[in-house]
Amino acid sequence: MSSIKVECVVNENCKIGESPVWEEKESSLIYVDISGKKICRWNSFTKQVQSVSVDAPVSSVALRKSGDYVVTLGTRFAALKWKDQSVTTIVHVDKDKPNNRFNDGKVDPAGRFFAGTMAEEIRPAVLERHQGALYTLFPDHSVVKHFDQVDISNGLDWSLDHKTFFYIDSLSFSVDAFDYDLQTGKISNRRSMYKLEKEESIPDGMCIDTEGKLWVACYDGGRVIRLDPATGKRIQTVKLPVDKTTSCCFGGKDYSEMYVTSACQGMDDESFSRQPQAGGIFKITGLGVKGIPPHSFAG
Repeated sequence: MSSIKVECVVNENCKIGESPVWEEKESSLIYVDISGKKICRWNSFTKQVQSVSVDAPVSSVALRKSGDYVVTLGTRFAALKWKDQSVTTIVHVDKDKPNNRFNDGKVDPAGRFFAGTMAEEIRPAVLERHQGALYTLFPDHSVVKHFDQVDISNGLDWSLDHKTFFYIDSLSFSVDAFDYDLQTGKISNRRSMYKLEKEESIPDGMCIDTEGKLWVACYDGGRVIRLDPATGKRIQTVKLPVDKTTSCCFGGKDYSEMYVTSACQGMDDESFSRQPQAGGIFKITGLGVKGIPPHSFAG
């Protein structure tokens, strides 16, 4: 086993860094700062960060087959043109819930964009309960609501055989599994796959590796954990130098590096002095496993 190394590659104190996605053609990591209202792109060669500022909390970003990106912004699915720095609304959800916003989102293996909503937080992880829902934006720009009564819609990914959808509603402290139909995008038969332990705190973003194991970022837990969906057991823990780890993805030229986003919103001066890299982007090398390239939205 090679030795695991954790380094801060973007020391920029995002308020709520989230939704890391590796963009191979740019050798870059794209991610968002939700309450900083910006989409960022870190170039792994130049180490420079470019960003596009938007007019609402931007909670997830995904690649688009036709080029550029799709984002979730406020309660809208939207298209982002990087060069023009322009955002165009595709469709609006939760119109009857002005206090809601989107949270995490990801594109499925068929090119549909899954994303969920939540009530705006009063402070981190404190909010009106059961206000959110999980949606899918189809390539023809139609939208399906899968279910509601969600607290904080969060991490999501699909098994390597495309038969299972994994999903986190953070305040259930559980990683759930559903049967998943690749042809239709329908999900069914929800069950809990793993319940977090107290010191792991709150499950947040999630990704899958080429061995079919899940990696979950633990908010307030300062770690990513590796889970085996076949047994429902945790098989590895990697600790980071910040508590508010929010999400993770694989990247780098062969997808052998893991990138982890973090947050600093809600921290007092004393916590900040102990964790000056809070809100930074971290790279983990030496895990000995690889991830799979992200899917692109087909619409």
